[in-house]
Formats: sequence, structure tokens, C-alpha cells
Amino acid sequence: MSAIFNFQSLLTVILLLICTCAYIRALAPSLIDKNKTGILGIFWKCARIGERKSPWVACCCVVMAFSILFLQ
Repeated sequence: MSAIFNFQSLLTVILLLICTCAYIRALAPSLIDKNKTGILGIFWKCARIGERKSPWVACCCVVMAFSILFLQ
């Protein structure tokens, strides 16, 4: 089953995308910052969400990990 059709898998993919983009931007900002518009601008937006909402993203990651480990 694809992650698009399963809501929990979709949320996991989105959280992983946000965390990965924020991490890559912390290591190499020029890699993410050069594409602020267009289809690759999604990665820049995910990096901004990861930076600005980092306590909320971290909390969501913990909740998602708990649900994957213990509720399935």
C-alpha cells in the first residue's frame, strides 16, 4: 500500500521530509536556499517549518515514533 493512501504513513513521510530538509539546511544552507521557488521550493519550505516549529516537529516525531512502536 502506498504512503499516499494510508494517513499515518503520509504523516510519517511528511515529518521525515521536514526533519531531513532542516538537517540538510543546517549542514549545507546553500543547497536548500538556492531553490526558493518552483517545485524544489517545497524543500526550502519544509526546512523553514523544521527550523521555526522545531519543538512542535520534535513532539510530533516522538508521538509518531510511539504510535509506530507500540500501537501497531
